[in-house]
Amino acid sequence: MNIIKKYIKDISITAVSLLCAFGISLLFQYIFDVQEHITTVFVFAVFLISLLTQGYFFGVLAAFVSAVAVNYAFTFPYFTINFIIPVNFISGIIMIAIAVLTSALTTKLKQHEAMKAESEKERMRANLLRAVSHDLRTPLTTIYGSSTTLLENSDAMTREQTEKIITGIKEDSQWLIRMVENLLSITRIDSGQVKIIKTPTVLEELIDSVVVKFQKRYAEQTVQIEIPDEMVIIPIDAILIEQVIVNILENAVQHAEGMTSLTLRVFTLGDQAIFEIQDNGCGIDPKYMDTLFSGYYAREDEPADSQKKNAGIGLSVCATIIKAHGGNIKAENAKSGGAIFRFALDTEAITNEAE
Repeated sequence: MNIIKKYIKDISITAVSLLCAFGISLLFQYIFDVQEHITTVFVFAVFLISLLTQGYFFGVLAAFVSAVAVNYAFTFPYFTINFIIPVNFISGIIMIAIAVLTSALTTKLKQHEAMKAESEKERMRANLLRAVSHDLRTPLTTIYGSSTTLLENSDAMTREQTEKIITGIKEDSQWLIRMVENLLSITRIDSGQVKIIKTPTVLEELIDSVVVKFQKRYAEQTVQIEIPDEMVIIPIDAILIEQVIVNILENAVQHAEGMTSLTLRVFTLGDQAIFEIQDNGCGIDPKYMDTLFSGYYAREDEPADSQKKNAGIGLSVCATIIKAHGGNIKAENAKSGGAIFRFALDTEAITNEAE
């Protein structure tokens, strides 16, 4: 299907460019009585077609058509084809040469861009693998150690000690489940296996669902909610956007050292809903700002088994999901201290059914 669309696009570009060149040439010859630049107009059209279409075919075809058009409609004797005249023959050769050279240069440039994009994907995969290795090691080690302790020393342990170890295993297991969910989301969206299906979602219901999910894991952390009083409807994949917001809130809990306030704020600006998650913690180290959403956000001086960290994966998932919704996500340090994560989603007009 994509190949058919590309061919239709290339045919359209070729047809429109040649028609425009023909129309401009008619103006030059019959309105302005200028004939010297007609060949140049068609040469420029051939150049554009070779530049904007795939491969060599359409550029070379445009060169042949242009040479025939100039010879037939704009060269005396009119409405006859005569390539015996040196000027006409040379013009045709020049157009074909321009088409071939431009198409070759454009093809090489596109191949270079494709190789560069693939190289960037490989770098992202490598970063993702490093982040996964770094983030999964601690909970797996903890679960293994705790379960071994229970098996070997359960008879000598008190009920309180046993419950504490089991609670730790449960928390680490939940964290691993969350990590796997993030990994599945980012890999499926990147590979195109998941299609974003947007459905109209009421903002208040979305935020309520986010808060419920977040409070199940972080009951001790209060989130201040600020949303518009009026109804706001947003066409989104609600499950994925919930995942974005929860990831950012969890990121604040795990990384915003010294945080005492966490705010989820949503406001409308034009036809967009602006989401802001702000904390008053330590903020983001400027040296990590450029790679914050790249999939690898582990501190270089941090031991591999220090504690669970999932900012690299979680924030990379957020960027992928928001990009799939046609938006961008940004982060910055607040002047008053702490960090602000911000993204925008298009809203849907609310119609009054009573009318």
